[in-house]
Formats: sequence, C-alpha cells, structure tokens
Amino acid sequence: MSDDNKPEEIMFAQALNMAMNKAMADDPKVILLGEDIADKQGGGVFKVTAGLSAQYGTERVRSTPISEQAIVGAAVGSALVGYKPVAEIMLMNFITVAMDQLVNHAAKLRFMSGGQTSVPLTIRTTTGAGTGLGGQHSDMLEAWLAHVPGLKVVAASNPADAYGLLYSSIMDDNPVVFIENTPGYFVKGPAPAPDHTVPLGKASVPREGTDISLITYGSGVSRCHAAAEKLAADGVSAEIVDLRTIAPWDEETVFTSVAKTKAAVVVHEAVKSFGTGAEISSRIHEELFSDLKAAVGRVGSGYAPVPFSPTIEKAWMFNDDDVVREAKKILG
Repeated sequence: MSDDNKPEEIMFAQALNMAMNKAMADDPKVILLGEDIADKQGGGVFKVTAGLSAQYGTERVRSTPISEQAIVGAAVGSALVGYKPVAEIMLMNFITVAMDQLVNHAAKLRFMSGGQTSVPLTIRTTTGAGTGLGGQHSDMLEAWLAHVPGLKVVAASNPADAYGLLYSSIMDDNPVVFIENTPGYFVKGPAPAPDHTVPLGKASVPREGTDISLITYGSGVSRCHAAAEKLAADGVSAEIVDLRTIAPWDEETVFTSVAKTKAAVVVHEAVKSFGTGAEISSRIHEELFSDLKAAVGRVGSGYAPVPFSPTIEKAWMFNDDDVVREAKKILG
C-alpha cells in the first residue's frame, strides 16, 4: 500500500509470474515447459517466467527445443501421470503446429477413458495485433479452441484477473488454454491479494449500465470501457460484461445483463466472421429474442490475416469507435 492508501499496481506479465510462483510453491507437481523459459535462456521471450528456474530449479522449469509438438506432447504425458504442467507456446499461431496433441489427445483423453484419466494441463500462449508482428504472430484463434469439447479457454483483461485465472487454470483437472495479449503485457492494474483466485467459467461486470450490454473479453474490455465513456457523453448507459472464460462462457451473467438492457453488442479482437461472438449472439437470440430491442450486434476485426504495415494493421483492427457505432445503430 502507498501512503494515499491506493493499492499497489503491477503489470500484467508480473501478475502471471506471481501466479505461477504461487502454484509452484503450493504444489510440487506443478512444472513449467517451453522455449527459453529458464533463466539461463532469458526467462522467456517476454520474461514472464523470469526468476522461476532460479527459485525452483531446471527440473521444474524446463527450457525445451523449438518444437511445439514436443512441448504439448510432453505436457500431455506428464499430466496423465500426475503432474500439472504449464506449457508455454510462445505465440498463439504456433499452436497450429500442435493441434493434434491438443485436440486429439489432451481434450479427448478424459472422454475416451470413461473418466478414468484427467489432463490437468495449462497451455499459456500470447497473441494480439498492434505491435507490427504480422500475420503469423498475431492471430486470435480462440474460436477454434472453444469449438473443441474438453478444452477450457481463458482470456484475462487485467493483472488481478490474470493472476486469479491463471492460478485456477493450473489447479483445474482439465486442459486449459490461457490466452495472453502481447501488447497488454505492460498494462498496469491493482495488485491482487496472495490468495486471490478467479473461478473459471464466471464472468464479471466491471461497469454497470441500463441501455445496452457490451459483452467482451481480453483486449476488448479496455476498448469497451473507452466506448462506454463516449456513449455516456451522448446519454447512453452501457454495461460491460467481461467473460474472462470463453469456454465455458457464463451464460447466466450475460443473459441477466441483456434481459435488463434489452440490447447487446458482442466485441472481440478476432476476425468477426465465424468468431465466438456468433455463438454468443445466437444464444442470446435463442433465449431472449422477444425481449430484445433489436438484433444483437457484433464487432470484430477484418476478414484478412493481420497486416504487417502499422497503418494497415490499425485499419484492420476494430476500435472503440466501431463499438460506439454498432451500439448507436442498435439503439436507433
């Protein structure tokens, strides 16, 4: 605490490091795998695992070869024999290399063993446009993963949630893909208490409103806050629902919000077409069709690979003004 009683602030990346540190201290079966994650190799390309191998040793914090198939395959195997591996796949696009291990093994083994095995595996990965990293390093692929029965998919929007959600993911008996946002690693927020956890599958409502619900997650939350401020200046009260967990998503909190406002926009950074917003929009229509003022809106990014050029990348990516326009269209 500072002298003015404001909570200490930490960065998003620091919160992730703290969560892994706590999980490793709490359970000796928690191990880390990934390219360059040990201190000798730099503590990870984004330094998220810095200091952990010095504290827990390279038996538990293992730098691996550059092979996503090997990383996820080894993580699945270690999970099956009682460990709780946290595997870092450096960038989300690289998950495509290990989709067989993730989809056909990690996600299905509990089902195919009649519930006799569990796969307490966490895949940490980062992505996100806005840093000029190009189309092979920036895609949001959560819709692919959420479509796979047996996988849980998580995306935090602030450091405290990142800490609580990552700890809960590591302690879950199911495979979890934990999506981090590359441009957001240095975003600051209040530090959580050491025992802070966030249950998977439970959304939050960081801003209450009465006229329209903005349903989002991850990097979309900050843009929805900016949009809500602009809408408020025009007399529109927007409520923000931060899903936090994309699969399984918190239908109860979303439906409660939309039943109150009777209008909704689903917002995500990923390409709009075939995105998770389509599923959420469809479920809202199925449950609340007769209560809605208008059809649920969707905001996402352009139907193209993420551009490398910063100017084109900015044009490709959705922003808070897109959310404002969609909300005003719905409200007439």
